[in-house]
Amino acid sequence: MLTHHGAYDGVTGSCHQLSWDEGRSSLLVDCGIFQGSDAKKHPNPEIEFSLKGIKSLLLTHVHIDHVGRLPYLIAAGFEEPIYCSLPTAKLLPLVMEDALKIGFTRSKRLISKFTHQIKKLLRPLPYHSWKEIPGGAKIRLLPAGHVLGSTIFEVELPDGKRVVFSGDIGAGTNPLLNPPISPEKADLLILESTYGDKLHPPKIDRQAELERIIRHTLNDRGVTIIPAFSLGRTQALLYELNGIFERVQATEKHTLMKQIDVIVDSPLASRFTSLYKEMKEHWGEEAQTILETDDQPLVFENLTTVGSHSEHKETINYVEKHELPAVVIAGSGMCTGGRVMNYLKRFIGDPRTDIIFAGYQAGGTPGNYISRGSDWVRLNGRKYTINADVHQLTGYSAHGDQSDLFRFVEEIKEPVGEIRLVHGDYAPKRTLTAELTKRGYNVI
Repeated sequence: MLTHHGAYDGVTGSCHQLSWDEGRSSLLVDCGIFQGSDAKKHPNPEIEFSLKGIKSLLLTHVHIDHVGRLPYLIAAGFEEPIYCSLPTAKLLPLVMEDALKIGFTRSKRLISKFTHQIKKLLRPLPYHSWKEIPGGAKIRLLPAGHVLGSTIFEVELPDGKRVVFSGDIGAGTNPLLNPPISPEKADLLILESTYGDKLHPPKIDRQAELERIIRHTLNDRGVTIIPAFSLGRTQALLYELNGIFERVQATEKHTLMKQIDVIVDSPLASRFTSLYKEMKEHWGEEAQTILETDDQPLVFENLTTVGSHSEHKETINYVEKHELPAVVIAGSGMCTGGRVMNYLKRFIGDPRTDIIFAGYQAGGTPGNYISRGSDWVRLNGRKYTINADVHQLTGYSAHGDQSDLFRFVEEIKEPVGEIRLVHGDYAPKRTLTAELTKRGYNVI
């Protein structure tokens, strides 16, 4: 039996419960927080379902909409093993530390106590190997290509039935990640559908558009603001920016592009980037090749990282006063808080400003309003006129598009039994259901 405690009729709040043995045994897959308009439907983040019979938790990856309710789960008395990939186990304590500071407490003692509890429960596993878990089921992890450590879980129940949880499927275009690998078999496939009705532009198009915007910023001496998730998107953008700067220098024989300051104003993103650099053995094939000639592809000479809040304020004032051409990468990715808010307040009314959205913007968030081409947006209760140019580079999405989802399903070796769509709004789920049905799949 499959029960959804989140992300069934929306994108955020992922939490699914798979039960067997007439309900006496079950496992959870993810335990994420609700965001945007989903949070209005589910305002109470506390765990409202019974933990009886739940014998383990599987974490597909560390984005907050998949792990953000973990503090509430632990507070409700959960003490069972948590299975995840090796990179996820390394990244999770930092994600939890940040989540606790925002939603729970800033007490270092309490945060340390909680992260210690989490670490005690973690059971990191390698990809591609079967592992028996409590309750008699077996699990195997496959790469999902979404963020570092993201995982597709195959679950083989005691009766031999194979249930597959896709987690978030990547587009296979992030050089820092290995592409998704389809399972051999799925009697029941729980499949994400975030972009079930869309197609992303080719990778070369997104690179060309990013370079065009940077050149525009350089010529106008303006500011390009990129609201970005601290984990995954920031590192992918740094890798791509470094590639653009190096290519332009090699082909055009000048360092003009390096006159633009790239500012990462997110202490959390900087800490994640450091962890990424420690886990190069988990990077994708393209990045592994680059490492043969450039051992620091996430670092370049015109990159500045901003630490303290006082440095943050000084940086904004300096950029504005000196009219420097700059690219600013800051969180939060949906403009719901974080340091990006101060950059938006300062520069969103300037026509020389460019704002790039490189990821999903949940309904009801400021990022969603800005990305839709609105004339104004409310930030922290105050109304701001938007004169900046706004761009959506969907090619940078960490989620696969409709064609990627089809490919994932079609590469499953044995015929798929049933498909349950999750992690999607109504329109993409409806479109993907229709297209999968046309291809002969049974979507329930």
